[in-house]
Amino acid sequence: MDDRHTLFTVEKGIATLTFNRPEAMNALNMALIAELSGLLDDIARDESIRVLILTGAGDKAFVAGADINELAQCDPLKGKHFSTIGQAAIGKLQHLSIPVIAAVNGYALGGGSEIALACDFIYAAETAMFGLPEITLGLIPGFGGTQRLPRLVGANMAKELIFTGRMLTAAEAEKAGIVNRVLPGEGLMEAVKKTAAAIAGKGKVSLRAAKQVINQGLDVDLVTGCALEADAFALCMASVDSKEGTRAFLEKRKAEFKGGYFQ
Repeated sequence: MDDRHTLFTVEKGIATLTFNRPEAMNALNMALIAELSGLLDDIARDESIRVLILTGAGDKAFVAGADINELAQCDPLKGKHFSTIGQAAIGKLQHLSIPVIAAVNGYALGGGSEIALACDFIYAAETAMFGLPEITLGLIPGFGGTQRLPRLVGANMAKELIFTGRMLTAAEAEKAGIVNRVLPGEGLMEAVKKTAAAIAGKGKVSLRAAKQVINQGLDVDLVTGCALEADAFALCMASVDSKEGTRAFLEKRKAEFKGGYFQ
Protein backbone atom coordinates (compact mmCIF):
# COMPACT_ATOMS: atom_id res chain seq x y z
CA MET A 1 0.00 0.00 0.00
CA ASP A 2 1.35 3.43 -0.97
CA ASP A 3 1.32 5.65 2.11
CA ARG A 4 2.93 8.68 0.50
CA HIS A 5 1.23 12.01 0.96
CA THR A 6 2.57 13.69 -2.19
CA LEU A 7 2.44 13.10 -5.93
CA PHE A 8 5.32 14.13 -8.16
CA THR A 9 5.68 14.28 -11.94
CA VAL A 10 8.07 15.89 -14.41
CA GLU A 11 7.24 16.74 -18.02
CA LYS A 12 9.38 18.80 -20.39
CA GLY A 13 11.38 20.31 -17.57
CA ILE A 14 8.30 21.27 -15.52
CA ALA A 15 7.84 19.45 -12.22
CA THR A 16 4.46 19.28 -10.46
CA LEU A 17 4.33 18.48 -6.75
CA THR A 18 0.81 17.75 -5.48
CA PHE A 19 -0.09 17.60 -1.78
CA ASN A 20 -2.13 14.42 -1.61
CA ARG A 21 -4.14 14.05 1.59
CA PRO A 22 -7.57 15.01 0.21
CA GLU A 23 -9.33 13.17 3.03
CA ALA A 24 -7.69 15.67 5.43
CA MET A 25 -7.88 18.72 3.11
CA ASN A 26 -4.16 18.12 2.42
CA ALA A 27 -3.31 19.19 5.97
CA LEU A 28 0.36 19.17 6.92
CA ASN A 29 1.46 16.39 9.24
CA MET A 30 5.00 15.34 10.08
CA ALA A 31 5.04 12.70 7.34
CA LEU A 32 3.96 15.12 4.62
CA ILE A 33 6.51 17.73 5.74
CA ALA A 34 9.27 15.10 5.64
CA GLU A 35 8.21 14.06 2.13
CA LEU A 36 8.15 17.67 0.98
CA SER A 37 11.63 18.27 2.38
CA GLY A 38 13.05 15.18 0.69
CA LEU A 39 11.44 15.99 -2.65
CA LEU A 40 12.83 19.52 -2.56
CA ASP A 41 16.32 18.08 -2.03
CA ASP A 42 15.80 15.84 -5.06
CA ILE A 43 14.53 18.76 -7.15
CA ALA A 44 17.50 20.91 -6.18
CA ARG A 45 19.86 18.20 -7.48
CA ASP A 46 17.99 17.61 -10.75
CA GLU A 47 19.41 19.93 -13.41
CA SER A 48 16.71 18.90 -15.90
CA ILE A 49 13.95 20.60 -13.88
CA ARG A 50 13.42 24.22 -14.93
CA VAL A 51 10.21 25.14 -13.07
CA LEU A 52 8.28 23.72 -10.10
CA ILE A 53 4.49 23.90 -9.68
CA LEU A 54 2.83 23.22 -6.32
CA THR A 55 -0.86 22.36 -6.01
CA GLY A 56 -3.28 20.30 -3.92
CA ALA A 57 -5.20 17.12 -4.68
CA GLY A 58 -8.96 17.47 -5.06
CA ASP A 59 -10.88 20.68 -5.61
CA LYS A 60 -11.33 21.83 -2.02
CA ALA A 61 -7.88 22.56 -0.68
CA PHE A 62 -4.34 23.50 -1.60
CA VAL A 63 -3.24 22.90 1.98
CA ALA A 64 -5.78 23.63 4.72
CA GLY A 65 -3.16 24.15 7.42
CA ALA A 66 -1.43 21.94 9.96
CA ASP A 67 -2.95 18.64 11.02
CA ILE A 68 -4.79 19.63 14.20
CA ASN A 69 -4.75 16.05 15.50
CA GLU A 70 -0.95 16.16 15.66
CA LEU A 71 -0.85 19.78 16.77
CA ALA A 72 -3.14 19.13 19.74
CA GLN A 73 -0.65 16.62 21.14
CA CYS A 74 2.33 18.98 21.09
CA ASP A 75 3.97 20.21 24.28
CA PRO A 76 6.33 23.23 24.01
CA LEU A 77 9.32 21.11 22.94
CA LYS A 78 7.32 19.21 20.33
CA GLY A 79 5.80 22.49 19.18
CA LYS A 80 9.26 24.00 18.70
CA HIS A 81 10.32 20.92 16.72
CA PHE A 82 7.19 21.05 14.55
CA SER A 83 7.74 24.74 13.81
CA THR A 84 11.45 24.24 13.10
CA ILE A 85 11.04 21.37 10.63
CA GLY A 86 8.19 23.19 8.89
CA GLN A 87 10.28 26.34 8.57
CA ALA A 88 13.22 24.32 7.26
CA ALA A 89 11.15 22.62 4.55
CA ILE A 90 9.50 25.84 3.44
CA GLY A 91 12.89 27.57 3.54
CA LYS A 92 14.17 24.98 1.06
CA LEU A 93 11.23 25.84 -1.16
CA GLN A 94 11.99 29.56 -1.13
CA HIS A 95 15.70 29.00 -1.76
CA LEU A 96 15.32 26.69 -4.75
CA SER A 97 17.29 28.18 -7.62
CA ILE A 98 14.44 27.51 -10.08
CA PRO A 99 11.15 29.45 -10.30
CA VAL A 100 8.31 28.04 -8.18
CA ILE A 101 4.62 28.70 -8.90
CA ALA A 102 1.81 28.00 -6.42
CA ALA A 103 -1.42 26.86 -8.11
CA VAL A 104 -3.83 27.42 -5.23
CA ASN A 105 -6.96 25.44 -6.03
CA GLY A 106 -8.86 25.84 -2.74
CA TYR A 107 -8.18 26.57 0.93
CA ALA A 108 -4.64 27.78 1.65
CA LEU A 109 -4.80 28.33 5.38
CA GLY A 110 -2.08 28.44 8.01
CA GLY A 111 0.77 26.34 6.68
CA GLY A 112 -0.89 26.34 3.27
CA SER A 113 -0.64 30.11 3.02
CA GLU A 114 2.89 29.94 4.38
CA ILE A 115 3.89 27.49 1.63
CA ALA A 116 2.27 29.67 -1.04
CA LEU A 117 4.03 32.78 0.32
CA ALA A 118 7.40 31.03 -0.08
CA CYS A 119 6.73 30.44 -3.80
CA ASP A 120 7.84 32.99 -6.37
CA PHE A 121 4.26 33.85 -7.27
CA ILE A 122 0.72 32.55 -6.92
CA TYR A 123 -2.10 31.81 -9.35
CA ALA A 124 -5.40 31.05 -7.60
CA ALA A 125 -8.77 29.58 -8.47
CA GLU A 126 -11.73 31.87 -7.92
CA THR A 127 -12.81 29.65 -5.02
CA ALA A 128 -9.43 29.79 -3.23
CA MET A 129 -9.24 31.17 0.30
CA PHE A 130 -6.15 32.46 2.08
CA GLY A 131 -5.49 33.11 5.74
CA LEU A 132 -3.37 32.63 8.83
CA PRO A 133 -6.03 31.62 11.39
CA GLU A 134 -3.65 30.27 14.07
CA ILE A 135 -4.72 33.04 16.47
CA THR A 136 -8.15 31.36 16.73
CA LEU A 137 -6.37 28.32 18.22
CA GLY A 138 -4.44 30.40 20.74
CA LEU A 139 -1.32 30.14 18.56
CA ILE A 140 0.60 32.17 15.99
CA PRO A 141 1.84 31.20 12.53
CA GLY A 142 4.85 28.94 12.94
CA PHE A 143 6.11 28.23 9.43
CA GLY A 144 7.31 31.72 8.55
CA GLY A 145 4.00 33.52 8.13
CA THR A 146 4.80 36.30 10.59
CA GLN A 147 7.90 37.10 8.53
CA ARG A 148 6.94 36.56 4.88
CA LEU A 149 3.47 38.13 4.93
CA PRO A 150 4.64 41.56 6.23
CA ARG A 151 7.37 41.60 3.60
CA LEU A 152 4.75 41.09 0.92
CA VAL A 153 1.80 43.22 2.04
CA GLY A 154 3.32 45.51 4.66
CA ALA A 155 3.31 45.32 8.44
CA ASN A 156 -0.09 46.89 9.08
CA MET A 157 -2.04 44.63 6.73
CA ALA A 158 -0.16 41.57 7.98
CA LYS A 159 -0.89 42.45 11.60
CA GLU A 160 -4.61 42.84 10.89
CA LEU A 161 -4.78 39.47 9.14
CA ILE A 162 -2.71 37.65 11.77
CA PHE A 163 -4.35 39.31 14.79
CA THR A 164 -7.88 38.59 13.55
CA GLY A 165 -7.30 35.31 11.72
CA ARG A 166 -9.47 36.69 8.92
CA MET A 167 -9.57 34.78 5.65
CA LEU A 168 -9.24 36.45 2.26
CA THR A 169 -11.02 35.42 -0.91
CA ALA A 170 -8.90 34.97 -4.01
CA ALA A 171 -10.07 38.36 -5.28
CA GLU A 172 -9.14 40.04 -1.98
CA ALA A 173 -5.75 38.31 -1.99
CA GLU A 174 -5.14 39.56 -5.52
CA LYS A 175 -6.02 43.12 -4.48
CA ALA A 176 -3.66 42.85 -1.50
CA GLY A 177 -0.80 41.80 -3.77
CA ILE A 178 -0.59 38.22 -2.50
CA VAL A 179 -1.97 36.61 -5.68
CA ASN A 180 -0.83 37.41 -9.22
CA ARG A 181 -3.84 36.04 -11.12
CA VAL A 182 -7.30 34.71 -10.26
CA LEU A 183 -8.77 32.18 -12.68
CA PRO A 184 -11.81 29.92 -13.00
CA GLY A 185 -11.05 26.65 -11.26
CA GLU A 186 -11.22 24.59 -14.43
CA GLY A 187 -8.66 26.86 -16.12
CA LEU A 188 -6.19 27.18 -13.25
CA MET A 189 -3.70 24.44 -14.11
CA GLU A 190 -3.84 25.23 -17.82
CA ALA A 191 -2.84 28.84 -17.11
CA VAL A 192 -0.15 27.82 -14.63
CA LYS A 193 1.36 25.30 -17.04
CA LYS A 194 1.31 27.86 -19.86
CA THR A 195 3.26 30.32 -17.71
CA ALA A 196 5.59 27.56 -16.51
CA ALA A 197 6.32 26.55 -20.10
CA ALA A 198 7.11 30.16 -21.03
CA ILE A 199 9.54 30.36 -18.11
CA ALA A 200 11.09 26.94 -18.80
CA GLY A 201 11.98 28.11 -22.30
CA LYS A 202 14.24 30.86 -20.98
CA GLY A 203 17.94 30.57 -20.16
CA LYS A 204 18.69 28.64 -16.98
CA VAL A 205 21.55 30.86 -15.87
CA SER A 206 19.58 34.09 -16.27
CA LEU A 207 16.52 32.68 -14.49
CA ARG A 208 18.60 31.60 -11.52
CA ALA A 209 20.45 34.90 -11.43
CA ALA A 210 17.22 36.91 -11.57
CA LYS A 211 15.63 34.95 -8.73
CA GLN A 212 18.74 35.10 -6.57
CA VAL A 213 19.27 38.83 -7.02
CA ILE A 214 15.62 39.70 -6.40
CA ASN A 215 15.51 37.62 -3.21
CA GLN A 216 18.84 38.88 -1.89
CA GLY A 217 18.05 42.46 -2.84
CA LEU A 218 14.95 42.53 -0.63
CA ASP A 219 17.16 42.33 2.46
CA VAL A 220 19.72 44.99 1.56
CA ASP A 221 19.82 48.68 0.64
CA LEU A 222 19.41 49.84 -2.95
CA VAL A 223 23.11 50.50 -3.57
CA THR A 224 24.08 47.02 -2.36
CA GLY A 225 21.24 45.46 -4.33
CA CYS A 226 22.35 47.15 -7.54
CA ALA A 227 25.90 45.93 -6.94
CA LEU A 228 24.57 42.37 -6.61
CA GLU A 229 22.68 42.88 -9.85
CA ALA A 230 25.80 44.08 -11.70
CA ASP A 231 27.78 41.04 -10.55
CA ALA A 232 25.00 38.66 -11.61
CA PHE A 233 24.62 40.45 -14.95
CA ALA A 234 28.33 39.95 -15.62
CA LEU A 235 28.08 36.23 -14.85
CA CYS A 236 25.12 35.91 -17.22
CA MET A 237 27.26 37.40 -19.98
CA ALA A 238 29.59 34.40 -19.66
CA SER A 239 26.81 31.87 -20.19
CA VAL A 240 26.19 29.92 -23.37
CA ASP A 241 22.57 31.04 -23.25
CA SER A 242 23.47 34.73 -23.35
CA LYS A 243 25.49 34.14 -26.51
CA GLU A 244 22.55 32.28 -28.06
CA GLY A 245 20.05 34.93 -26.98
CA THR A 246 21.94 37.88 -28.44
CA ARG A 247 22.84 35.95 -31.61
CA ALA A 248 19.20 34.93 -32.14
CA PHE A 249 18.06 38.53 -31.74
CA LEU A 250 20.53 39.75 -34.32
CA GLU A 251 19.60 36.92 -36.68
CA LYS A 252 15.89 37.64 -36.18
CA ARG A 253 15.02 34.12 -35.00
CA LYS A 254 13.74 32.52 -31.82
CA ALA A 255 16.44 31.70 -29.30
CA GLU A 256 16.97 28.04 -28.47
CA PHE A 257 18.30 28.01 -24.92
CA LYS A 258 20.08 24.80 -23.98
CA GLY A 259 20.57 25.60 -20.30
CA GLY A 260 24.34 25.62 -20.60
CA TYR A 261 26.41 27.41 -18.03
CA PHE A 262 29.69 28.87 -19.21
CA GLN A 263 32.03 28.58 -22.18
